[in-house]
Amino acid sequence: MKNYLSFLLLFFLPFGCNDTNGKKAIKKTKNDSSSTFLIKAQKKDSKPSEKLKNLKKSFDILKAQKNDSVTRGKLFELTKELYKNNFEDEFLSSANLLASLASKSKDSFHLAQAYRSKGNFYKNLPNPDSAFIFYTESEKILKKIQNKEGLSFILINKSIIQFDAGDYTGADRTLNNAYLISKKNNEIDNLYATSVMMGLTSMETKDFDKAIKYFNNGLEIANKNNNLLGQFNKETCLNNIGLSHQRKGDYQKSINDYKKSIDFFKTALKNKSIKTEDPELYSLLIDNLGYSYLKTGNLNESLELFLESLKIREELNYANQIVLSKIHLSEYYRQINDTLTSKKLIIEALLLAKKEKTHRDYIAALKQASIIDVQNASTYSKEYIRLSDSIRNVEILSQEKFARIQLETDEIIKEKDILEDKNRSLLYSFIGVVFLLSILFVVRAQRARTKELMFKQAQQRANEEIYNLLMAQQDVIDQSREIEKKKIARDLHDGILSRMFGARLNLDSINHLDDPESVKKRLEYLNELKEIEQDIREISHDLSREKQDLINNFVSITTNLFEEQTATHSAKLTYFMDSSIKWDLVKNNIKINVFRILQEGLQNINKYAKANTITVNFRKENNELHISIEDDGIGFDVSKKSKGIGMQNMISRAIDCNGKLDINSSKENGTKITLNIPLE
Repeated sequence: MKNYLSFLLLFFLPFGCNDTNGKKAIKKTKNDSSSTFLIKAQKKDSKPSEKLKNLKKSFDILKAQKNDSVTRGKLFELTKELYKNNFEDEFLSSANLLASLASKSKDSFHLAQAYRSKGNFYKNLPNPDSAFIFYTESEKILKKIQNKEGLSFILINKSIIQFDAGDYTGADRTLNNAYLISKKNNEIDNLYATSVMMGLTSMETKDFDKAIKYFNNGLEIANKNNNLLGQFNKETCLNNIGLSHQRKGDYQKSINDYKKSIDFFKTALKNKSIKTEDPELYSLLIDNLGYSYLKTGNLNESLELFLESLKIREELNYANQIVLSKIHLSEYYRQINDTLTSKKLIIEALLLAKKEKTHRDYIAALKQASIIDVQNASTYSKEYIRLSDSIRNVEILSQEKFARIQLETDEIIKEKDILEDKNRSLLYSFIGVVFLLSILFVVRAQRARTKELMFKQAQQRANEEIYNLLMAQQDVIDQSREIEKKKIARDLHDGILSRMFGARLNLDSINHLDDPESVKKRLEYLNELKEIEQDIREISHDLSREKQDLINNFVSITTNLFEEQTATHSAKLTYFMDSSIKWDLVKNNIKINVFRILQEGLQNINKYAKANTITVNFRKENNELHISIEDDGIGFDVSKKSKGIGMQNMISRAIDCNGKLDINSSKENGTKITLNIPLE
């Protein structure tokens, strides 16, 4: 039976540290539109609907901005604001975007903050395992980069999850780390929260003297600091000190401890504002005081306090606390030999606890019922033992579960480091091979300067393709990384990668074998690799020819693409080509990527849009190339489809041109793709 208010101290601001990078970003660019909308949302007189509207606008702007430290800083500030206002769906989208951007840019600090944000989101859900995992991920990153900002907050929240699950040993271990960090960094609020939480944990393990020590430490901090988050921290500590003496009295049958507890409850109740400003804490204090009076024989005062506490709790509809009040009242009536009333109250407590699924209160009620209802004592006792064993088993499983999560997180990080080292070695090997091949090509190309120039161009393309192949191979090995911006994933057929991967694996498997059969197979796989090398070279040459044709004949090829679209598909296509665009002055890379984006866009429309008309426009404004692809099809949810390979390829190609790709679509309203590319 837990009759304390741990939540008063722990659910302080869910983002317990300040992101200096983010704040600097806001100050530096306070006049930009995203910051303007965020500032509007932060106004105290702003209505929730207006807040949400402005925060959504800020988010939409940030989504389209360049992935840099300024954008990530502002996005973190936005995430905090969404959480503070309980806009859950929007908060999760913002946190996910922050995690994605931080991961792509290798921004460990903001990745840790994104994980912490997601932990905050999941901690209040029925199954907080996800919260524990995200908090652990955030903790590991902060430790790795030696950034202690917000680390104690993360550890405190991890301990809460462990505490609520009955993993008191794990919670105590986590809290000790949080206490040391809070003390070293002079984090007063966190130091207070850690002290009180350690007291609660000690109380649950029946180490009441240690609990009293920790609560006194929290009381000392509360007395010295009037700016602590949350009201009545002093009174909460006094209540918990008194309760520790009370439970020590229950455990050791000590009347002196009951008397000591009375003094602490009375001291807390000297604050007359509690009754009106925090009726829950007030009802808790008078109920605890009444119970200590009951144990010391002051029956009249205990009844008065019990009834007053019950009345407040019923008015506030605090079901679990109503259960506790009725258990205490049942015990009172048993002491005055009113068995009928005592039975009635304990049955009401049992039914309410069962309805609300407050298992620990239900167990406490069962224990009391076995004492009061002698006829059914055996039934109550059996159920009490069964549920107690069940809860204990759950607590044991929780201990194992959290320990496993912690261990697995450590192992994953270790494996990632090992894989990075292996892939780095593989990359160096390939670079060495490429370097040797390059020397051979250069020697042969010395005969003519024209051939030399052509060779250097081919060499550059080959190097890019081999590097992208390496990165794609690394992504296969490390499935936690996202596959993006790899040119080889766009240009080489998956069959070649599969053949190379299979051959490599087979070679690895027989590498250390010297029997004739293994030697034979090794030669076969080497020949296979040679064939793959030739296939890659041929594809590279084909691509080179294709790209050259596209560069030299962009308008013609684009026109042919539109004519082919009209001839083979039912949708009517119209297009406009601004005659002021001098395509011969446009960079080759831009023309290639624009054509591929057109191909991908039209292909997607034909596959999914069910459109009747398609409009394509090429315009030049202020030395920028503006391209739009618009259809009247069924539309789609951009947030759900934006992670597709085709969409990612279009975005990646736009980035290659230093351009920006915007996709606007909604169901039944068609889709518009806009591409803006600077021509300088």
